[in-house]
Amino acid sequence: QLQASGGGLVQAGDSLRLSCAASGRTFGLYATGWFRQAPEREREFVASIAWSGINPYVVDSVKGRFTISRDVAKNTLYLQMNNLKPEDTAVYYCAIRPGSHSQYTYWGQETQVTVSS
Repeated sequence: QLQASGGGLVQAGDSLRLSCAASGRTFGLYATGWFRQAPEREREFVASIAWSGINPYVVDSVKGRFTISRDVAKNTLYLQMNNLKPEDTAVYYCAIRPGSHSQYTYWGQETQVTVSS
């Protein structure tokens, strides 16, 4: 089970940190990440990190502003979002990719991020 939180309404240039707490059978998973979906747009991949907390990756559109991390002890995934822009407005989801040959299979509930100009 994935429990996401941290969204909200902010102004351009502000920061938010999203959290995603995992529970249940989480041993030996491959990777986890964040996706987002803006109104009337397809869901897009934002960032990923290995389940062990190494190899963080963010897409070019948020590079330098967003940082993904994972606290292994707390079994929690984070997305630190700085210098937010109106185009970052979206519903954000966390997800788990169970294995190297699998897709993102387990999804958390959405958390809304709204950035006003």
